[in-house]
Amino acid sequence: METAPPPLPAADLSRIVALVPVRTLERAKTRLALALDPEERAALAAGLTERTLRALVEARAAGAVTEIVVASDDPAALAAAVAAGALPLPAGGHDLIADLRTARERAIVEGATAVLVVPTDLARISAAAVAEVVAAARAACEPGRALVAIVPDRAGEGTNALLVSPPRAIEFAFGPGSHGRHAAAARTAGAACVDVESALALDLDTPEDLAAAPEIEAVADAAGARAGGAADA
Repeated sequence: METAPPPLPAADLSRIVALVPVRTLERAKTRLALALDPEERAALAAGLTERTLRALVEARAAGAVTEIVVASDDPAALAAAVAAGALPLPAGGHDLIADLRTARERAIVEGATAVLVVPTDLARISAAAVAEVVAAARAACEPGRALVAIVPDRAGEGTNALLVSPPRAIEFAFGPGSHGRHAAAARTAGAACVDVESALALDLDTPEDLAAAPEIEAVADAAGARAGGAADA
């Protein structure tokens, strides 16, 4: 007779470590190929990475997160992590789930009681938006239960940010339909699960997403100008 697995420890949001997976900037955002050429996509990806790190550094200063781990196979992304005061973690870059698992284990070594996955393609990332997600997660905590907080994408199908406490309460299930898989995993684990309405619901996967966030053009322009200046130096 099979025995039930032991109950998970209760959620503890005292030390939240943000996990930031970054694909090689040159091959990032390929679904935007109809709207942007390769150089423009690389500039956009670089600008979004810098913007995400800046928001998380501000969120760390405000106490919303305690540490930031950047998992990537891209030297530029890892250098950006170092410049931002985040922890760089060389990763394979070809398997998002594997990279996130590796980053989660590094976070646990750093003392994480919770992890917050923050992709770099969120159009309206800000320290305030990150803090709001953490606040919603705190409000959803239930005595004696683990916690999974999900920021769905605009279609309600994907996962744009994910907070899990304890860090191994569920496995990561990013990809098409990930919202449902994360919610189902939370139910199976007996964790409290909450969907969080957030500005982070807008990610940049398609030309339509770009049209919904016209302010993002300035992010790519700024990154491209910096890259051009470095090349001329």
